[in-house]
Amino acid sequence: MELGEGQVAVVTGAASGVGLAMARRFAAEGLTVVLADVEADALEKAAEGLREEGAAAHAHVVDVGEREQVLALAEETYARFGAVHVLCNNAGVGSGAEGRMWEHDPNDWRWAFAVNVWGVFHGVQAFVPRMLAGGEPGHVVNTSSGDGGIAPLPTASVYAVTKAAVVTLTESLYAHLRAEHARVGASVLFPGPHMLRTGLWESHRNRPERYAKSTPRRTPYRSLGQWEAAMREAGREVRFTPVEEVADLVVDGVRAGRFWLLPESERSDAQIRARSRSMLDRAEPSYLEDFILD
Repeated sequence: MELGEGQVAVVTGAASGVGLAMARRFAAEGLTVVLADVEADALEKAAEGLREEGAAAHAHVVDVGEREQVLALAEETYARFGAVHVLCNNAGVGSGAEGRMWEHDPNDWRWAFAVNVWGVFHGVQAFVPRMLAGGEPGHVVNTSSGDGGIAPLPTASVYAVTKAAVVTLTESLYAHLRAEHARVGASVLFPGPHMLRTGLWESHRNRPERYAKSTPRRTPYRSLGQWEAAMREAGREVRFTPVEEVADLVVDGVRAGRFWLLPESERSDAQIRARSRSMLDRAEPSYLEDFILD
């Protein structure tokens, strides 16, 4: 689809990281951007920064895990602008789960699913019927992760499971839109191919009390900086993908109508091939060995 002035983009998880980069990139194309996030202060700061750059930016505090809040976001957006052309269901959290998966606190699963999976579905259900009724070209981008959609990450099983669900959810959305001969497309985004400097590592700062852990963590939360320092001390290379490159990938993909927003990478391509071969050969999942830690 073509992108330009007069169109509206809604981005969740837009107060920082990939979400903010996407909002900025859509604004550079002339779109009005609606930024949604659960973190009020950071959200308003992000929106104000975009406005200072000349963008038409509007902020809405939204917990995407709460259906009524996402419905209210859609209601308010359509009341103000009359249409939405691009929807980016990007909000996500790391669960903070510890130990083997049978040891995980059930609330780690509940919180991660509420945001990472239900949040995407709430966005689809709140906006897509209106986008279809409007009859204009549109596009939905759902953010997954290589940890779930390419090579499941055993050491982050809760997060990986939710992100794998986003892939199948988006495949289903794509098929349903095609069946309706809709002018609305769908894409699944795999940010990367390397680590990203985002607030995902500090997701616990926004964890609602209703999803509080039933028992205290056994180890302190680590920041991205602490993880990076530990990796470098261990002699492991740490590479980061600028969030601006991810935003460019999204805009280019929406324009081209691509389903798989997957950056080129020898490593991820090899993981995809290894996983596919394992399935076709009905073989042991040897592709997981590199991720298994004692």
